[in-house]
Amino acid sequence: MAYSVALNNVYNNYLTTYAPKASGRYDTHKKSELRGVYSSIIKLNKESPLSIIDSSSQSQAYAVSMKENARELRNTIASLGGLDEEDLLNKKTAFSTSSDIADVKYIGDDYSDGDSSSFSLFVEKLASSQINTGNALKDGEVDLEPGTYSFDISINNMSYEFQFNINEGETNSELQHKLSRLINNSNVGLKSEVVESEEGSIFTLETTLTGIEDDKQLLFTVSDENTSKSAGAVAYLGLDNVTQLPDNAKFYLNDEPHVSYSNHFTVAKTFELNLNKAQEIDDEPITIGLKADTDSMSENVSRFAAGYNDFIKNASSFLSSQPKTSYLLNEMKRISSLYSAELGNVGISFDEKGMMKVDDEKLAENINKENALDNFSGVRKFTNSVLSKANQVSLNPMDYVQKTIVAYKNPGKEYATPYITSQYSGMMFNSYC
Repeated sequence: MAYSVALNNVYNNYLTTYAPKASGRYDTHKKSELRGVYSSIIKLNKESPLSIIDSSSQSQAYAVSMKENARELRNTIASLGGLDEEDLLNKKTAFSTSSDIADVKYIGDDYSDGDSSSFSLFVEKLASSQINTGNALKDGEVDLEPGTYSFDISINNMSYEFQFNINEGETNSELQHKLSRLINNSNVGLKSEVVESEEGSIFTLETTLTGIEDDKQLLFTVSDENTSKSAGAVAYLGLDNVTQLPDNAKFYLNDEPHVSYSNHFTVAKTFELNLNKAQEIDDEPITIGLKADTDSMSENVSRFAAGYNDFIKNASSFLSSQPKTSYLLNEMKRISSLYSAELGNVGISFDEKGMMKVDDEKLAENINKENALDNFSGVRKFTNSVLSKANQVSLNPMDYVQKTIVAYKNPGKEYATPYITSQYSGMMFNSYC
């Protein structure tokens, strides 16, 4: 039991302090990729000397941050076409002729022709949530007897009872904010806030989801008619006052009608759409499609530059506390110097801090040349080298933590030791075991 509690503490500390980013589609791996990681760990364990590492909390935070930053850089590169060198930066880019009406993102894996993948979109109606708006109450004492009250919320075929106390001298605003926190922390599919107005403070309830099934009218109901504690709070606060009914999005794709519970959905596993605004009946449909390969390349280079610079910036923030960070930054500078001529030809350069700079005009000029995509082979080679370094840092961030070497392996008679890569995870458990 004690071990389980300690493990949970470590895991939660890791998630909330060091790695708040959620996992994405590029954090999943094929069996072949996992075998490759395993082989790399075996090779690393055989060749690495034994060391005593700095296990301070600062080093722990640094090691985890380096691993997460490398993972983010890898995922950025993966999102721009894939991890094979011939696919790097080949990601198609979707466009919308009116982002005010609908945003679009390309999520497909096939590199189909942009013209054949375009379609028209007309948004007749947006999906909406259910909103209950309470009574406006002046900031005086609650006009209910002190005691324990409760009410029931029915949502998603589940019923939840919320209990709370009304204390002597408690004000309306204090009660509303207390109930708002209670509901927001419950994670039952509702969000609440207290809105200030000239008439007083107003308690609101809204569903986190939109849309409604055909045989229903409401997504949730609030009642204290059959609750276990004192009743009266629902009528007093106006919790059951429905001011917006839930509704589905209605839109047309190539003049074919469609309905969606949400304003966010995918089309043909290729486009990810987010509807922003309904159109007037006499408006023209907008067009959703794929940009030309050259336009996509320009956007991909810009996104790669942003991800690369974030990695360099995050690593540079540890220079004063972790001197070995300079080794990583120098390695990144050496990689960029190998391709400086090819990168410079298309408008990519680096400043004294190692940050990537993109000359948009020169980049556009080269992209519009004949055989433009072939001229970017140097950019792909550089991206592939950066990807290899990101994988290396992610595999063993301990390379850049302060440590003292105590023994080298016997040349020609290396053996795999399980402790090299486990230093990373073991370091975080030291204070709990």
